[in-house]
Amino acid sequence: MKRILTGIKPTGYAHIGNYFGAIRPAIELSKNPDFDCYYFIADYHALTTLKTKEEFEVYSKNIACAWLACGLDPNKVVFYRQSDIKEDFELNWILCNVTPKGLMNRAHAYKACVEKNQEAGFDVDNNVNMGLYNYPILMAADILLFETNLVPVGLDQKQHIEIARDIANYFNNKYKKVFVLPEEYIQKEVQTLVGLDGRKMSKSYGNTIKLFGTEKELQKSINRIVTDSKLPGEPKDLDCTLNKIYKLFATESQQAEFDKKLAGGLGWGDAKKELFEIANNYIKPMREKYDYYMSHFEEVEKILHDGAEKARVVARKVLSDVRKAIGVEK
Repeated sequence: MKRILTGIKPTGYAHIGNYFGAIRPAIELSKNPDFDCYYFIADYHALTTLKTKEEFEVYSKNIACAWLACGLDPNKVVFYRQSDIKEDFELNWILCNVTPKGLMNRAHAYKACVEKNQEAGFDVDNNVNMGLYNYPILMAADILLFETNLVPVGLDQKQHIEIARDIANYFNNKYKKVFVLPEEYIQKEVQTLVGLDGRKMSKSYGNTIKLFGTEKELQKSINRIVTDSKLPGEPKDLDCTLNKIYKLFATESQQAEFDKKLAGGLGWGDAKKELFEIANNYIKPMREKYDYYMSHFEEVEKILHDGAEKARVVARKVLSDVRKAIGVEK
């Protein structure tokens, strides 16, 4: 049986990109008896982005409830909060001492900050803290601590798995073979999800659709989808942003009918109304579960606590092997 591990960083409210790109595929994988799944809230990773205690609490709560509302079964998955796994942070420090600085210099997030600072004429490390710089090492600890075989990621996260594999090799070669070498697991159909403006859906672009907002918020987001200037009666491009988002929620027959309407000249206003109806009908049952978990968060806390206890059984064993390898334990 192969172990799968994935986490979501709570840096904002869950949006449909999180759902279709990570949460739903992960839940589908958990139904496969060939996989042993570990899913977590990557709350300490969020410290690189979040500015206040209130953001940290609200977004962490939101993501936990979103996973459960979307159908995650804690009886089939080890579901936990990163900050509850103390072994993760001891391993993080140990891995720092086998990781070359040059490897971190090549990490995409750090390089992007350096390039942005250079373009603005600032010092290359302006506003770069050590959390951002060492981010890939903590991610490697997240992965290696649980003897992970496969990590579901988007193409933009593939480098993190490569770095984790490199760090595992550095340790295994220096001491002894302790770590399993992880592989990325990329599902082609959800590699890139477009946002309201046609670019990749991302909180940083402000082009997301909140997963569990109110119906009014959902309608408002859909109304913001960028379209061209074609008038009602003129055929629409089936590769447009609105249709790409519609496909996320539609069955094959619903999509075929909508394609026919767009090709026949359906007006953008009416198209957005149809998108709202299909999206709202899809989300509504999950929204009701989400509202329940948000108002009964003690149940969620228990699920996360129980998941952490299960996860720490593996974490303690792996960390003990690491400590023995470096000479801390006999």
